Amino acid sequence: MSVATPQTIDLSKYIEVRDGRANVRGRRLPVAFIAVAEHERQLSIAELAYDFTLSEEQVLAALLYYREFKDDIDAQDAVDAAKSEELHARPSNGRAGGFGSHLEGG
Repeated sequence: MSVATPQTIDLSKYIEVRDGRANVRGRRLPVAFIAVAEHERQLSIAELAYDFTLSEEQVLAALLYYREFKDDIDAQDAVDAAKSEELHARPSNGRAGGFGSHLEGG
């Protein structure tokens, strides 16, 4: 009885890391977006491919990549979310009055 050896898949054909974030190659579509859509919306591979205008191979590669590097991707998302929250909590340029306030009184 022989045991089948799993094939190694080169995901670099479908995935690229840009600015520290794994994306579908040639698109600015983070791998994490696809994984979240699969998990939260319970979509099939075909449905994900349709929704994101990707091939099924691209979707599968994104999901495989996410599963392989889940901890790193989730950690980066947490850092990005914290930075975004911090930026949105700050008043812009330290001025009150909002857009166009520099035109008043002057």
